[in-house]
Amino acid sequence: MSELDFTAEGTVFDIQRYSIHDGPGVRTIVFLKGCPLACRWCSNPESQSTEPDLFFRASACIGCGKCIPVCPVGALSRDNPGFVDRAKCIRCGDCTKVCPTEALKRAGRRMSVAEVMQELRKDAIHYRRSGGGVTLSGGEPLLQAAFAKQLLMACHEQGWNTAMETTGCAPREVIREVIPHVDHLLMDLKSIDPAVHQQNTGVDNRLILENALIAASLTHAVVRVPVVPGVNDSPAAITAIARFAKLMPGVDTVHLLPYHSFGENKYRLLGRTCPMGALPDLKPEAVMPLKTLVEAEGLRCVIGG
Repeated sequence: MSELDFTAEGTVFDIQRYSIHDGPGVRTIVFLKGCPLACRWCSNPESQSTEPDLFFRASACIGCGKCIPVCPVGALSRDNPGFVDRAKCIRCGDCTKVCPTEALKRAGRRMSVAEVMQELRKDAIHYRRSGGGVTLSGGEPLLQAAFAKQLLMACHEQGWNTAMETTGCAPREVIREVIPHVDHLLMDLKSIDPAVHQQNTGVDNRLILENALIAASLTHAVVRVPVVPGVNDSPAAITAIARFAKLMPGVDTVHLLPYHSFGENKYRLLGRTCPMGALPDLKPEAVMPLKTLVEAEGLRCVIGG
């Protein structure tokens, strides 16, 4: 067994408390930065890069100008469209330290396992009372495999339940090294069709599907499917995912997650255009026929996380 290293560091962009999704009981979700996929419907675009990002919320800006002189590269100006010159910005975060209204906010900071655990211990009583624990999400947690493993080991040392939301897009040795430390695996599958997957995420799905089979043999797993209109919301697409899920050892449940536009505003804060445009949210009732298809394959199906 690997020695626990509380000094190991990773890049975290959020810690979300009191979640009742993403695993059993009341949970704290630790969001790790960086992802090899670029899903068009990504609701956390600030998670995609391994480097910090800078949000600018124009509605919160009071025009005090305190941030402008502290920028070391001159990336901030009232003359810039969107205020921040993204081509110049090095995302150092100096501007966020002087902004009185948090109109400028940095997404992503280096944290040690010890620092994350200090935050997680604040919620330990809820884990014990509810049978909950800690979930690693992202981004793709396996992109920071060494840090993720150490953090999972530290949680187990405390007796906390662990979960991970993952695409499985990682080297096979990473799957075998990290997943045994996960009690509940939430395996995201977008599409079985390699062309559809490549077009909408930027990566081929062969390794992902191979890793899904391996990972499910190492721990308890459920399959999660973001149901996206025009991408994988057809009966054929969902049936193909359900039939693949049946091949995964021990998997008996599929979660269908209706598309939502919650991340659309984040793209604006990052000075980017949302790839999905103004696509409306998919209502849960629209997914009911797809739920029936999954259940017809002998699997339990849940709409939502």
